[in-house]
Amino acid sequence: MAETTKATKRIGMHLSTTGGTFTAVERAVECGANCFQIFSSSPRQWKAAAVKPEDAAKMKALRAEHGISPVSIHASYLINLCSQTESVRQNATAAFRGEVERALALGAEYLVLHPGSYKGLTRDQGLAYAAEGIERAIDGLAWQDASFKILLENTAGAEFSLGGKLEQVGELHKHLQKCAPVAVCLDTCHVHVAGYDIVSEAGYEDTVKQISETIGLEHVLLWHCNDAKAACGSKLDRHEHIGDGTIGAAAFRRLLRDPRFAHAAFIAETPVDEPGDILRNMSTLRALAAG
Repeated sequence: MAETTKATKRIGMHLSTTGGTFTAVERAVECGANCFQIFSSSPRQWKAAAVKPEDAAKMKALRAEHGISPVSIHASYLINLCSQTESVRQNATAAFRGEVERALALGAEYLVLHPGSYKGLTRDQGLAYAAEGIERAIDGLAWQDASFKILLENTAGAEFSLGGKLEQVGELHKHLQKCAPVAVCLDTCHVHVAGYDIVSEAGYEDTVKQISETIGLEHVLLWHCNDAKAACGSKLDRHEHIGDGTIGAAAFRRLLRDPRFAHAAFIAETPVDEPGDILRNMSTLRALAAG
């Protein structure tokens, strides 16, 4: 992998892998991204093909050539590690192990996971099941890269969704730290619609303080940069183009330029409604980061 400096801000997009996983690197270069996120398989199907060795080799070579890092994989939306149903948890654990295996094969640094819904259980039971599922999924795997991390992502705060509150993310992270390579991904849309103020300057500072106290700023390795269609506290996870939603451009400028998150990468999962939307959102984020 080509060396990058801490001063180089890592900004990217969630990209398509149509034509092979390595094509995401080509798309990143085209839109000016120096990091990116992908799905390793269809996010809405259980069946997943193994990584083709030639695709993985080409992806790693292209990344090294263009200095693309980190690469994040987003786990399937079907995975629910804290379901009340044992058979669902078993399927989810097996699916998540597959995600880890594909992430390692591709040389990805991060694997982002939504812990799931604990409907029918107490929050503590849900947290325990999620932790157990992650531990079982990674049991016996040899870590090929010390930089690989499972990133626990916060959620939009819907009822029974584990991770809607920052303290839940912090508790799960703390529980797993000793047995799994875990860190945290925070989504700006999720933070906002879950009821945390990141729009006003005072609210942003209060939210960062809560992140520090519940998770630890150093453990936030990735921000999903998504504006929101819905209001703060609405619990509606609807992504919008950067600067066009209820969060607004100023909040992203503040986050991108915050030295407390200089170690983190920033990847957008914004809508692709028109052919130029990826480049549009990348350009907006880079401009906000620069000034």
